[in-house]
Amino acid sequence: MLRSLSFVLNTTKRAVIGNIRPIGQLRPMSSHSTETDEEFDQRYINYFNRPDIDGWDIRKAMNDLSGMDLVPEPKIIEAALRACRRVNDYALAVRFLEALRFKCGNHVDKIYPYIIQEIQKTLDELGIDTPEKLGYDKPELALPNVYNIH
Repeated sequence: MLRSLSFVLNTTKRAVIGNIRPIGQLRPMSSHSTETDEEFDQRYINYFNRPDIDGWDIRKAMNDLSGMDLVPEPKIIEAALRACRRVNDYALAVRFLEALRFKCGNHVDKIYPYIIQEIQKTLDELGIDTPEKLGYDKPELALPNVYNIH
């Protein structure tokens, strides 16, 4: 009898308490950032300029930037490229430039040339070639589309 009463009480307790979330776990439906654009830019510039940064940290920040609905400012891009060269990861710098081109979306013909124009001095200083200069902008073994052949 006590065993069955204990089972019923525990089941009832789980059913009632299980549906109540602790206060710390409540998620607001929308959150507004109080960070200004300048503070955002400076946060990433400071992150990339850390003296103890390694390749994993650089990739993490680049991945975070890629996941956002924005194209980073040229000063953030320059800080990221300098960080890549500090850790001697040339391939990561070129991949970051490829990701930036992809982030431009439908406005790639307007945004990407502006970015390259703004960071060209840094690219020359660091000895980093753009993906277009390396031939990565077009597929190596691409075949013409058979539906476009006349």
